[in-house]
Amino acid sequence: MRSSSLLSTVSFAAAFTLALFCSGAARAATLAELTGVQPVTITADGATRRPVAPGIYEAAYSPAAKALYIASAEAVTGVNGGMIYKIDPDTLQTLGITHTDEKNFGLATDPAGKTLYITNSLGHGVSAMDTGTGRITARTTFPGIGKDGFPYGPRQVIYDAQQDGIYVGAVGNPGKIWLLDAKTLDTRATIDNAGKWVTGLALDPQAHRLYAANGDGEIVVVDTRKNEIADRWTPGDGKEWLLLNVALDAARHRLFVTDNSKSKTVAIFDTRTGELTGRIDIGDSLDIAFDRQRDTLYVTHRQQGTLSAIDAGSLRVTKTYALPELPNSILLRPDGKAAYVTIKTPHQKDYSAAGDGSIARITLP
Repeated sequence: MRSSSLLSTVSFAAAFTLALFCSGAARAATLAELTGVQPVTITADGATRRPVAPGIYEAAYSPAAKALYIASAEAVTGVNGGMIYKIDPDTLQTLGITHTDEKNFGLATDPAGKTLYITNSLGHGVSAMDTGTGRITARTTFPGIGKDGFPYGPRQVIYDAQQDGIYVGAVGNPGKIWLLDAKTLDTRATIDNAGKWVTGLALDPQAHRLYAANGDGEIVVVDTRKNEIADRWTPGDGKEWLLLNVALDAARHRLFVTDNSKSKTVAIFDTRTGELTGRIDIGDSLDIAFDRQRDTLYVTHRQQGTLSAIDAGSLRVTKTYALPELPNSILLRPDGKAAYVTIKTPHQKDYSAAGDGSIARITLP
Protein backbone atom coordinates (compact mmCIF):
# COMPACT_ATOMS: atom_id res chain seq x y z
CA MET A 1 0.00 0.00 0.00
CA ARG A 2 0.13 3.04 -0.96
CA SER A 3 1.41 6.61 -1.08
CA SER A 4 0.97 9.74 -2.46
CA SER A 5 0.15 12.61 -4.69
CA LEU A 6 1.64 13.71 -8.01
CA LEU A 7 4.58 15.84 -8.95
CA SER A 8 6.59 15.14 -12.06
CA THR A 9 9.30 12.27 -12.48
CA VAL A 10 13.13 12.32 -12.16
CA SER A 11 12.00 11.12 -15.16
CA PHE A 12 8.36 12.29 -14.71
CA ALA A 13 7.69 8.76 -13.55
CA ALA A 14 10.43 8.81 -10.90
CA ALA A 15 9.30 12.06 -9.30
CA PHE A 16 5.71 10.90 -9.50
CA THR A 17 6.80 7.76 -7.68
CA LEU A 18 8.61 9.85 -5.07
CA ALA A 19 5.47 11.87 -4.48
CA LEU A 20 3.55 8.67 -4.38
CA PHE A 21 5.08 6.61 -2.21
CA CYS A 22 15.56 16.04 3.86
CA SER A 23 17.78 19.23 4.57
CA GLY A 24 21.46 19.56 5.07
CA ALA A 25 24.34 17.14 4.92
CA ALA A 26 24.01 13.42 5.47
CA ARG A 27 24.63 12.32 9.05
CA ALA A 28 26.03 9.00 10.21
CA ALA A 29 24.31 7.12 13.02
CA THR A 30 25.48 4.15 15.03
CA LEU A 31 23.41 0.98 15.33
CA ALA A 32 23.00 1.73 19.03
CA GLU A 33 21.55 5.14 18.18
CA LEU A 34 19.16 3.62 15.67
CA THR A 35 18.02 0.71 17.82
CA GLY A 36 18.15 2.35 21.24
CA VAL A 37 15.12 3.84 22.97
CA GLN A 38 13.55 6.43 20.68
CA PRO A 39 11.19 9.20 21.81
CA VAL A 40 7.48 8.51 21.43
CA THR A 41 4.84 11.24 21.62
CA ILE A 42 1.07 11.13 22.06
CA THR A 43 -1.12 12.97 19.55
CA ALA A 44 -4.17 15.00 20.57
CA ASP A 45 -6.37 11.99 19.71
CA GLY A 46 -4.35 9.51 21.73
CA ALA A 47 -2.28 7.92 18.96
CA THR A 48 1.34 7.13 19.76
CA ARG A 49 3.85 8.49 17.23
CA ARG A 50 7.56 8.03 16.70
CA PRO A 51 9.98 9.61 14.20
CA VAL A 52 11.76 6.94 12.15
CA ALA A 53 13.73 8.24 9.16
CA PRO A 54 13.70 10.76 6.32
CA GLY A 55 11.75 9.40 3.37
CA ILE A 56 9.57 6.63 4.85
CA TYR A 57 6.79 5.20 2.70
CA GLU A 58 4.76 2.04 3.31
CA ALA A 59 4.51 -0.34 6.29
CA ALA A 60 3.80 -4.08 6.49
CA TYR A 61 3.16 -6.47 9.39
CA SER A 62 4.73 -9.90 9.80
CA PRO A 63 2.87 -12.41 12.01
CA ALA A 64 5.94 -14.67 11.88
CA ALA A 65 8.28 -12.00 13.24
CA LYS A 66 5.57 -10.27 15.30
CA ALA A 67 6.99 -7.06 13.92
CA LEU A 68 6.17 -4.05 11.83
CA TYR A 69 8.37 -3.24 8.83
CA ILE A 70 8.78 0.24 7.37
CA ALA A 71 10.25 1.05 3.96
CA SER A 72 12.59 4.01 3.80
CA ALA A 73 14.18 5.73 0.82
CA GLU A 74 16.58 7.52 3.23
CA ALA A 75 15.85 10.81 1.47
CA VAL A 76 18.92 12.74 2.56
CA THR A 77 21.25 14.51 0.13
CA GLY A 78 24.36 12.41 -0.44
CA VAL A 79 22.88 9.16 0.87
CA ASN A 80 22.60 6.25 -1.56
CA GLY A 81 20.39 3.24 -0.96
CA GLY A 82 17.71 2.82 1.67
CA MET A 83 16.70 0.91 4.77
CA ILE A 84 14.03 -1.45 6.03
CA TYR A 85 13.23 -0.79 9.68
CA LYS A 86 11.93 -3.59 11.90
CA ILE A 87 9.68 -2.01 14.53
CA ASP A 88 8.01 -3.28 17.69
CA PRO A 89 4.28 -3.00 16.82
CA ASP A 90 3.33 -1.97 20.37
CA THR A 91 6.13 0.31 21.54
CA LEU A 92 7.23 1.49 18.06
CA GLN A 93 10.87 0.96 19.04
CA THR A 94 13.38 -0.17 16.41
CA LEU A 95 14.22 -3.88 16.68
CA GLY A 96 16.45 -4.20 13.63
CA ILE A 97 17.61 -2.60 10.40
CA THR A 98 18.36 -3.93 6.92
CA HIS A 99 20.51 -1.64 4.76
CA THR A 100 19.71 -1.91 1.04
CA ASP A 101 21.54 -0.58 -1.99
CA GLU A 102 18.22 0.52 -3.51
CA LYS A 103 15.66 2.96 -2.11
CA ASN A 104 12.50 1.33 -0.76
CA PHE A 105 8.87 2.35 -1.28
CA GLY A 106 6.04 -0.22 -1.38
CA LEU A 107 5.77 -3.28 0.88
CA ALA A 108 3.78 -6.52 1.10
CA THR A 109 4.24 -9.88 2.81
CA ASP A 110 3.11 -13.44 2.27
CA PRO A 111 0.34 -14.46 4.74
CA ALA A 112 2.78 -15.84 7.33
CA GLY A 113 4.99 -12.81 7.02
CA LYS A 114 8.15 -14.82 6.38
CA THR A 115 8.99 -12.88 3.20
CA LEU A 116 8.80 -9.14 2.76
CA TYR A 117 8.37 -7.88 -0.81
CA ILE A 118 9.80 -4.42 -1.52
CA THR A 119 9.36 -2.16 -4.53
CA ASN A 120 12.53 -0.28 -5.44
CA SER A 121 10.77 2.32 -7.53
CA LEU A 122 13.79 4.39 -8.57
CA GLY A 123 15.79 1.22 -9.27
CA HIS A 124 12.96 -0.14 -11.47
CA GLY A 125 12.78 -3.43 -9.57
CA VAL A 126 11.50 -5.54 -6.70
CA SER A 127 13.39 -7.21 -3.83
CA ALA A 128 12.47 -10.00 -1.41
CA MET A 129 13.67 -10.04 2.20
CA ASP A 130 13.69 -12.94 4.68
CA THR A 131 12.08 -11.50 7.83
CA GLY A 132 13.83 -14.12 9.95
CA THR A 133 17.34 -13.02 8.96
CA GLY A 134 16.76 -9.54 7.55
CA ARG A 135 18.65 -10.53 4.39
CA ILE A 136 17.66 -9.73 0.81
CA THR A 137 17.15 -13.11 -0.84
CA ALA A 138 16.04 -12.25 -4.37
CA ARG A 139 15.77 -9.29 -6.70
CA THR A 140 14.54 -8.53 -10.19
CA THR A 141 14.86 -5.47 -12.41
CA PHE A 142 12.18 -4.65 -14.97
CA PRO A 143 13.26 -3.81 -18.52
CA GLY A 144 11.66 -1.42 -20.95
CA ILE A 145 10.99 2.24 -21.52
CA GLY A 146 7.55 3.88 -21.77
CA LYS A 147 6.53 6.03 -24.68
CA ASP A 148 7.38 9.02 -22.50
CA GLY A 149 11.03 7.91 -22.65
CA PHE A 150 11.35 6.87 -19.01
CA PRO A 151 11.86 3.47 -17.33
CA TYR A 152 9.04 1.92 -15.33
CA GLY A 153 8.80 2.67 -11.60
CA PRO A 154 7.22 -0.18 -9.60
CA ARG A 155 4.81 1.28 -7.05
CA GLN A 156 2.51 -1.13 -5.22
CA VAL A 157 2.94 -4.87 -4.66
CA ILE A 158 0.33 -7.40 -3.53
CA TYR A 159 0.63 -11.13 -2.75
CA ASP A 160 -1.70 -13.70 -4.37
CA ALA A 161 -1.86 -16.95 -2.36
CA GLN A 162 -3.67 -18.85 -5.11
CA GLN A 163 -0.72 -18.44 -7.46
CA ASP A 164 2.03 -18.06 -4.85
CA GLY A 165 2.93 -14.95 -6.78
CA ILE A 166 3.05 -11.20 -6.42
CA TYR A 167 1.45 -8.58 -8.62
CA VAL A 168 3.40 -5.38 -9.14
CA GLY A 169 1.97 -2.24 -10.73
CA ALA A 170 4.25 0.23 -12.50
CA VAL A 171 4.19 3.97 -12.89
CA GLY A 172 4.82 4.53 -16.59
CA ASN A 173 3.10 5.60 -19.77
CA PRO A 174 1.53 3.25 -20.63
CA GLY A 175 1.64 1.43 -17.30
CA LYS A 176 2.23 -2.28 -16.80
CA ILE A 177 1.34 -4.95 -14.27
CA TRP A 178 3.65 -7.88 -13.68
CA LEU A 179 3.00 -11.24 -12.03
CA LEU A 180 6.17 -12.58 -10.41
CA ASP A 181 6.95 -15.93 -8.83
CA ALA A 182 6.89 -15.29 -5.08
CA LYS A 183 10.02 -17.36 -4.43
CA THR A 184 12.30 -16.55 -7.36
CA LEU A 185 10.81 -13.20 -8.53
CA ASP A 186 10.89 -14.54 -12.08
CA THR A 187 8.28 -12.91 -14.32
CA ARG A 188 5.33 -15.19 -15.03
CA ALA A 189 3.13 -12.72 -16.90
CA THR A 190 3.23 -9.14 -18.16
CA ILE A 191 -0.03 -7.22 -18.53
CA ASP A 192 0.49 -4.31 -20.92
CA ASN A 193 -1.54 -1.19 -21.70
CA ALA A 194 -2.80 -0.77 -18.14
CA GLY A 195 -3.22 3.01 -18.52
CA LYS A 196 -0.90 5.84 -17.55
CA TRP A 197 0.64 5.27 -14.09
CA VAL A 198 -0.69 2.13 -12.45
CA THR A 199 -1.25 3.17 -8.84
CA GLY A 200 -3.34 1.16 -6.30
CA LEU A 201 -4.03 -2.58 -6.38
CA ALA A 202 -6.71 -4.76 -4.75
CA LEU A 203 -7.15 -8.52 -5.10
CA ASP A 204 -10.40 -10.50 -4.94
CA PRO A 205 -9.25 -14.14 -4.94
CA GLN A 206 -12.79 -15.58 -4.85
CA ALA A 207 -13.79 -13.66 -7.97
CA HIS A 208 -10.37 -14.21 -9.60
CA ARG A 209 -10.02 -10.47 -10.13
CA LEU A 210 -7.25 -7.94 -9.62
CA TYR A 211 -8.33 -4.28 -9.60
CA ALA A 212 -5.77 -1.65 -10.59
CA ALA A 213 -6.31 2.11 -10.48
CA ASN A 214 -4.49 4.45 -12.83
CA GLY A 215 -3.80 8.08 -13.61
CA ASP A 216 -6.13 8.04 -16.61
CA GLY A 217 -9.06 7.76 -14.21
CA GLU A 218 -9.67 4.07 -14.90
CA ILE A 219 -10.05 0.88 -12.93
CA VAL A 220 -8.37 -1.88 -14.93
CA VAL A 221 -9.93 -5.27 -14.14
CA VAL A 222 -7.57 -8.24 -14.58
CA ASP A 223 -8.75 -11.86 -14.82
CA THR A 224 -6.17 -13.57 -12.61
CA ARG A 225 -6.81 -16.98 -14.20
CA LYS A 226 -5.70 -15.71 -17.60
CA ASN A 227 -3.70 -12.67 -16.45
CA GLU A 228 -5.42 -10.59 -19.08
CA ILE A 229 -7.40 -7.36 -18.87
CA ALA A 230 -11.08 -8.29 -18.70
CA ASP A 231 -12.62 -4.82 -18.38
CA ARG A 232 -12.00 -1.12 -17.82
CA TRP A 233 -14.21 1.10 -15.69
CA THR A 234 -14.40 4.88 -15.50
CA PRO A 235 -16.54 7.18 -13.36
CA GLY A 236 -18.39 8.17 -16.54
CA ASP A 237 -19.19 11.70 -15.38
CA GLY A 238 -17.05 13.52 -17.94
CA LYS A 239 -14.77 14.97 -15.24
CA GLU A 240 -11.05 14.56 -14.85
CA TRP A 241 -9.98 11.89 -12.32
CA LEU A 242 -6.62 10.59 -11.12
CA LEU A 243 -7.45 7.38 -9.28
CA LEU A 244 -4.92 6.44 -6.64
CA ASN A 245 -5.46 3.82 -3.91
CA VAL A 246 -8.16 1.17 -3.57
CA ALA A 247 -9.96 -0.91 -0.91
CA LEU A 248 -12.32 -3.81 -1.54
CA ASP A 249 -15.56 -4.63 0.28
CA ALA A 250 -16.17 -7.98 -1.41
CA ALA A 251 -19.32 -8.84 0.58
CA ARG A 252 -21.12 -5.74 -0.69
CA HIS A 253 -19.48 -5.84 -4.15
CA ARG A 254 -17.93 -2.41 -3.64
CA LEU A 255 -14.56 -1.02 -4.62
CA PHE A 256 -13.53 2.22 -2.92
CA VAL A 257 -11.02 4.37 -4.81
CA THR A 258 -9.34 7.58 -3.67
CA ASP A 259 -8.56 10.67 -5.72
CA ASN A 260 -6.11 12.99 -3.98
CA SER A 261 -5.55 15.61 -6.65
CA LYS A 262 -8.30 15.95 -9.27
CA SER A 263 -11.78 15.15 -7.92
CA LYS A 264 -10.56 14.97 -4.27
CA THR A 265 -13.02 12.36 -3.11
CA VAL A 266 -13.55 8.62 -2.62
CA ALA A 267 -15.31 6.95 -5.55
CA ILE A 268 -17.43 3.82 -5.09
CA PHE A 269 -17.70 1.28 -7.91
CA ASP A 270 -20.04 -1.72 -8.09
CA THR A 271 -17.75 -4.68 -8.86
CA ARG A 272 -20.58 -6.54 -10.61
CA THR A 273 -21.37 -3.79 -13.13
CA GLY A 274 -18.35 -1.49 -13.09
CA GLU A 275 -20.63 1.51 -12.52
CA LEU A 276 -19.89 4.42 -10.23
CA THR A 277 -22.58 4.13 -7.55
CA GLY A 278 -21.55 6.88 -5.17
CA ARG A 279 -18.80 8.99 -3.68
CA ILE A 280 -17.70 10.03 -0.23
CA ASP A 281 -16.95 13.73 -0.45
CA ILE A 282 -14.49 14.24 2.40
CA GLY A 283 -11.88 16.23 0.49
CA ASP A 284 -8.42 15.17 -0.61
CA SER A 285 -8.18 11.42 -0.07
CA LEU A 286 -4.91 9.55 -0.30
CA ASP A 287 -4.71 6.04 1.13
CA ILE A 288 -7.67 3.87 2.09
CA ALA A 289 -8.16 0.63 4.03
CA PHE A 290 -11.29 -1.41 4.80
CA ASP A 291 -11.65 -2.96 8.25
CA ARG A 292 -14.09 -5.86 7.81
CA GLN A 293 -14.19 -6.58 11.54
CA ARG A 294 -15.51 -3.10 12.35
CA ASP A 295 -17.16 -2.42 8.96
CA THR A 296 -15.13 0.75 8.82
CA LEU A 297 -13.12 2.58 6.17
CA TYR A 298 -9.99 4.53 7.06
CA VAL A 299 -8.78 7.32 4.76
CA THR A 300 -5.73 9.57 5.03
CA HIS A 301 -5.96 13.22 4.01
CA ARG A 302 -2.55 14.62 3.18
CA GLN A 303 -3.46 18.30 2.91
CA GLN A 304 -5.80 18.17 5.91
CA GLY A 305 -3.33 16.29 8.10
CA THR A 306 -6.01 13.86 9.29
CA LEU A 307 -7.25 10.27 9.22
CA SER A 308 -11.00 9.68 8.80
CA ALA A 309 -12.88 6.67 10.16
CA ILE A 310 -16.02 6.11 8.06
CA ASP A 311 -18.93 3.77 8.77
CA ALA A 312 -19.01 1.54 5.68
CA GLY A 313 -22.79 1.12 5.90
CA SER A 314 -23.93 4.73 6.21
CA LEU A 315 -20.75 6.16 4.59
CA ARG A 316 -20.62 8.79 7.32
CA VAL A 317 -17.49 9.91 9.13
CA THR A 318 -17.57 8.62 12.70
CA LYS A 319 -14.21 9.96 13.90
CA THR A 320 -11.42 12.20 12.64
CA TYR A 321 -7.90 11.75 13.99
CA ALA A 322 -5.65 14.81 13.90
CA LEU A 323 -2.12 13.88 12.83
CA PRO A 324 0.98 15.84 11.88
CA GLU A 325 0.97 17.09 8.29
CA LEU A 326 1.30 14.70 5.36
CA PRO A 327 -0.19 11.43 6.65
CA ASN A 328 0.50 8.85 3.98
CA SER A 329 -0.14 5.09 3.98
CA ILE A 330 -2.43 3.01 6.22
CA LEU A 331 -1.82 -0.49 7.57
CA LEU A 332 -4.41 -2.46 9.54
CA ARG A 333 -2.86 -4.97 11.92
CA PRO A 334 -4.12 -8.50 11.10
CA ASP A 335 -5.28 -9.13 14.67
CA GLY A 336 -7.46 -6.01 14.54
CA LYS A 337 -5.80 -4.30 17.49
CA ALA A 338 -4.40 -1.25 15.75
CA ALA A 339 -4.04 0.86 12.65
CA TYR A 340 -0.68 2.30 11.63
CA VAL A 341 -0.19 5.46 9.57
CA THR A 342 3.09 6.53 8.01
CA ILE A 343 3.60 10.29 8.10
CA LYS A 344 5.89 12.01 5.61
CA THR A 345 7.58 15.39 5.77
CA PRO A 346 7.69 18.03 3.01
CA HIS A 347 10.26 17.47 0.28
CA GLN A 348 12.79 19.97 -0.95
CA LYS A 349 13.70 20.89 -4.53
CA ASP A 350 16.09 17.94 -4.79
CA TYR A 351 13.40 15.60 -3.35
CA SER A 352 15.29 15.17 -0.10
CA ALA A 353 13.08 15.19 2.99
CA ALA A 354 12.84 18.22 5.26
CA GLY A 355 12.94 16.00 8.36
CA ASP A 356 12.29 12.51 9.72
CA GLY A 357 9.06 10.83 8.70
CA SER A 358 7.20 9.06 11.48
CA ILE A 359 4.88 6.15 12.25
CA ALA A 360 1.65 6.55 14.26
CA ARG A 361 -0.13 3.71 16.07
CA ILE A 362 -3.87 4.11 16.67
CA THR A 363 -5.48 1.63 19.07
CA LEU A 364 -8.79 0.59 17.54
CA PRO A 365 -11.95 0.40 19.71
